Amino acid sequence: MDPFVHLAAACTAFLATHLVSSTPLRGTLVRSLGERGYLALYSAAAFATLGWMILAYVRAPAEPLWPGLRLAPSLVMPFAFVLIACGLARNPTMVGADRLLKSAEPARGILRVTRHPVMWGILLWAGAHILARGELKATILFGTMLVLAGLGSVLLDARKAKEAGADWQRFAAVTSHVPFLAIAQGRNRLVLAEIGWAKPAIGLALYALVFWAHPWLFGARPY
Repeated sequence: MDPFVHLAAACTAFLATHLVSSTPLRGTLVRSLGERGYLALYSAAAFATLGWMILAYVRAPAEPLWPGLRLAPSLVMPFAFVLIACGLARNPTMVGADRLLKSAEPARGILRVTRHPVMWGILLWAGAHILARGELKATILFGTMLVLAGLGSVLLDARKAKEAGADWQRFAAVTSHVPFLAIAQGRNRLVLAEIGWAKPAIGLALYALVFWAHPWLFGARPY
């Protein structure tokens, strides 16, 4: 099989596996397998397709498409890590966190900026690496991550709106998918004190660690 076709097949399987959780098919599987059974099946499929995708990526040859913008990740990734670090806690869009939608003020901290901080962190990470690598296999791999975060967040909004009803509508009314849009429209306000310094510091520390270890972890210098 052509290595790029192999990589595209692996990426398609990885994408399909992850998008299931944002579609009505998730509910069908949960009813059939139970919550634990579904999570076990989902986790196994996710790890299997991730391993397949990485193996296919490693085996695909480098085929340059444009001169890579090597500094793009160094400029963008600090923001990506901060968004992810700030978005992992007390986020109603995360798995099993629907109860947070019933809070008196469900959109606090980084959620005032965007209701999908983790997805935006992935979007920034993927986009920066597409620009930096400038080659076909990287475009396929990171393009898959870009589609996963972008389309996945839109499908997640639709599923949450259907399942959580009024609680989700109340949350969506004061948040936005696009960063800072709800604030610009006057539907929310930026409260830096709610974000604090600890989570952004953790994000930046993780960025520094990955930057330093990048050659050993991924076989490429990040600059």
